[in-house]
Parts: sequence; structure tokens; C-alpha cells
Amino acid sequence: MTGRWKGLAWGAIAVAVAVLMLGVERVATRNALGEGQVRAETTLRQTVNALEGHLRRFEALPALLARNDNIRAALAAPDDAGRIAALNRWLDETNTLVEASDLYLIDLTGTTIAASNHARPDSFIGQNFSYRPYFTAARDGASGHFFALGTTSGVRGYYFASPVRGSRGAIAGVLALKIGVDEIEAGWVARDYRILVTDPDGIVFMSTDPVWLYHSLLPLTADQIARIAASRRYAEAGLSVLATQRVRSGKVDLLQLVDGNGTEREYVMTAREMPQAGWTVRVLLETAPLRAQARLAVAAFGLLLAVALLLGWTVWQRRARLAERLAIQATAQADLERQVAERTADLTRANDDLHRMQADLVQAGKLAALGRMSAALSHEINQPLAAARNYADSAGLLIDRGDLPRARENIGQILTLIDRMAAIARHLRNVARKPNEPLKIVDLAAVVQDALAIAQGRLTAAGARVSVALPADLPLVQGGPVRLQQVLVNVLSNAADAVEGTADRRIDISAQAQGDEVTLQVHDHGPGVAPAIADRIFDPFFTTKQVGSGLGLGLSISYNIMQDFQGDLRVANHPQGGAVFSLVLRPARAGALAAE
Repeated sequence: MTGRWKGLAWGAIAVAVAVLMLGVERVATRNALGEGQVRAETTLRQTVNALEGHLRRFEALPALLARNDNIRAALAAPDDAGRIAALNRWLDETNTLVEASDLYLIDLTGTTIAASNHARPDSFIGQNFSYRPYFTAARDGASGHFFALGTTSGVRGYYFASPVRGSRGAIAGVLALKIGVDEIEAGWVARDYRILVTDPDGIVFMSTDPVWLYHSLLPLTADQIARIAASRRYAEAGLSVLATQRVRSGKVDLLQLVDGNGTEREYVMTAREMPQAGWTVRVLLETAPLRAQARLAVAAFGLLLAVALLLGWTVWQRRARLAERLAIQATAQADLERQVAERTADLTRANDDLHRMQADLVQAGKLAALGRMSAALSHEINQPLAAARNYADSAGLLIDRGDLPRARENIGQILTLIDRMAAIARHLRNVARKPNEPLKIVDLAAVVQDALAIAQGRLTAAGARVSVALPADLPLVQGGPVRLQQVLVNVLSNAADAVEGTADRRIDISAQAQGDEVTLQVHDHGPGVAPAIADRIFDPFFTTKQVGSGLGLGLSISYNIMQDFQGDLRVANHPQGGAVFSLVLRPARAGALAAE
């Protein structure tokens, strides 16, 4: 490929990557905003349910309280100071009981004649509320409700009103109840969400951000301004329009709005109307974290794409080098054929040399295989040799002390170890083929005891503390006692290597029977097995030890032995730390195997 075509190819790749990244950015942003909308809608649903529940709690109270005889009597005799004083106390007690803001009685002229706040400086008594829609609705025989900023108290509240009927059924006055909204609003404080509630004219009267209060989301008409002024809904509060900008991204509504710090922010907006109250509740979720999440996803995709391109470039480079080598080989082959045609005698001598070299290579391969087998045999026999040396040293000391019986026991152990080393050598020699000896019935407890005796020297050198917990009813298993002991000794040696030099040098041996499996587990408290080597740990010649410390055959041989037993050898990391080697065996069936 010429330089020009290479440049065009790289340019096309760059354009394709840019287009792909742009598409991924759009998809990631749309998904992040959609996820934010779902979260905002969940919060919106919870907020509306809480508001509706709070309003329903007080909605029926004015109608119930309006039937009280004391209220009717007070309206019948508004100049009876004693009766009015008693009613004031009753309204105060009832208001405290129902946990409302204020409870008060209004005559047909709109003047308050009794109130729960009679003792406060901002008492409603004597105040005329004929301009309030909740009063006019109740005066006309309906249930009144209205949200407004108190003209007397300056406190925001929602008003419920019910007509009070006299003895003959005629409307004699209005009983009004006010509930505050400050506590509800205080419970909305959240880090990511903004909540605001607007009246039918679009004016914000409840909000998590105080700067938005008494501002309209839309321009107000002259009729709206006149109606708001007539009802004195917001008293003397100055109304203005918030600077907003709405954008739709797919199915998500976005709103740009200035927060209390004067910073313009973008929000995902969800809205829901409360028809009975005439409110609209909006939940805003800031988009900055959502867009940051989308950018992170795009960056991750870009990183993966870069890795993929790098791998593709590497493969392409390798293919190019391979093609170059093939071309060089073809040239060399053509040159060789020409030389063969020209000099037949040289070819004959070269063929003779080639045959000699092949024979040397075959002999070297045999020697290498013999060396590996010898190293493996030496690796597997070193452990019982060390144990035999310990028994011999101990026997010498016992003879010097005159303790001949115990010395004979040590010599017997040495003879046993020698027999076992012969068996191990036989098994190592046959590891590449299926062993001919039949499976036998094996007692795991005895195998564990013998393996600990063989590996005692290595365990002591590592400072390991071994604990054995085998169930008394552990069933017998099928296998070969010597080869199974060989596997366990190898696993114990690896456990000793793992805990050597660590703070926790415990090695726990346990067993359990479950179904058609009997599992013997060796749990060390070392650093565990790295995930990168877990799949290779049973491969031949794989080792993590230093050069000269082993050939990496022990676990491979052990794995093959367990397969001969129709079992398995597994490794995993324990949740509390360290590695767990599991020897999985089949329980022995009575009469099916030969006894040891």
C-alpha cells in the first residue's frame, strides 16, 4: 500500500471514529437524561402523594366543626362577650388538637368574631376577609379552599372553609381553617432535587429554593394581575417573572433556570397537576451529574475503542511482518533451489549434515525429557527423604539415651517412608499413562495422618500451625492410599510456602461428605491465588516460585492423580483470605473396590 493510500485509510478511520464517538455521546446523554427523568418522576409521585395526603387530613374538619352548637350560638349572639371568650378558648384547644395553623369564625360580612389566635398580637379577630375566595365560596353554601400569603400574619397557608348553618338551615357564618406549608417545604431539602409548586396562574408559592418564591414561570396577563390583587393572594409580595428557557431532548423536558446563587443551571423537569387544590407540582433534577455520567460512559467507550484499534493495528502489523517473512522465505527458497540445481554435491553433504543434526536433536530431546522426569522424581521424593532424615536423627538420639523401643519405631517409620518413596517413583514414572493398579478403599483420616508425618519437616520450617477437623462419620473413599498421600503432601507443601513469612501461619484441614462427593479441604491463610494464574496453576511446568525452587510439576501430577481416582483437584480463594485446595473424591461403595 502506497503512502497516499495509507493516508486516505487513516483519514477514513479517523472520520469513522469521530462519527461513532458522536453517536455514542448522543446515546449516552439520552440514556442518562432518561434515567434522571425516571428518578425525578419517582420523587414527583412521592411528593404529590404526600401533599394530597396532608390536604385530605384537614379537608373535612371545617364541615365537622361547623356543626358545633357553641359556634352556632356565637353567631346568633355575637355581642355576648362571655360566649365569645369561651368560643375563643374552644377554638384554641381544638386547633392545638388537630395541629392546624389557625381556626376562626367569620360572620356573613366577612369579619372574624372568634379565633384560635385571639391572644396573639396578630389575631384575626376584627379582621375582614370578605375579599378571600374561600370565604365567598363558603358564604354561598359551598366548601371553600384557597392558598394565599396571610395578610395579617404574613405566613403562607392553605385555607379550608365551610358554611355554618343556623337552627333553621340558613347560612349564618363561615368557619375557616388554615394550615401552614413551611414544615412541608422544609422536608423537601435534597442535594440533587429541586421542588416547586405553582398556583393556577403559574406563580411559585412553595419551593426548595427561596429565590423562586412569588415568581411566575410565565408572563402574567392584566386579568391575572387584577384577580390576584383583588384576592390579595400574595398580600404585598412583589410578583415577577423568572427567566426560564425550556428545551426538549428526545422525550425529556429540560428547563434552564437561575438558582439562589445566581447561577443558571439546567434541570430535567417533571410536572404533575393536583386538580382539587389547583396546584402544579414540579420536580427538577440537575443535569450536570447526569451529563458527567454520560461523559464518563463515552470516555470508557473511547478507551475500549482505542484498545480495540490498537489490537487491530498490532494484528495488522504482525500480518505485514508475516507476509514479509514469507516473501523472504520464498526468495531464500528460490535461491536454495538454484543452488541445488547448480551444486548437487553440496546438497548431498548438506543432507548428511541435516541427518546428523536431526539425530542430535532427537538425542537432546530424550535427554531433556529424562532430565525433567528426574527433576520431578527428585522434587516429589525430597519431602519423604526429609522426613526420613528427621526420623534417623531422632533415632540416633534415642539410641544414645537407651530408648531402644522408640528408636525401633523411628526406624520402622523410615522403612515405611522408603517403601512409599518407591511407590511415588513408580507413580511419577507412570504419570503420562493410565495406571494399571485398581482403585481401593481408603481411609482419609489415615492418609491425612501419614501425609502430615511426611510433610512435618517442611511445615516446621515454615512455622505453620496445622489444625485438623475431620468428622467422625466421614465415609471411606475410592483411590490409592500412596498416591492420595502424595497429592496431600504436595498441597501441604504449597500451603507451607504460602504462609511462610506471614503474620497468620495457620493451615486448616477439614472434610465433608455431600451427595456423591467427599471433599477434603486444605485452607492456608496466605495471600491466596491471583485470578490471573488460577486457570494455569495445574498446567505442567507452571510455577510462581523462584528459579531453582521447583519445576512446576507437583500440582500437575496431583491433578492427574485425582482424575485417575474419578475425582478432581480444585483451587479457590477463601472469603476470609488465603487459598483453599479441595480434593474431591468419590465415596467407596461396599463390595465394589478392593480393600487396602
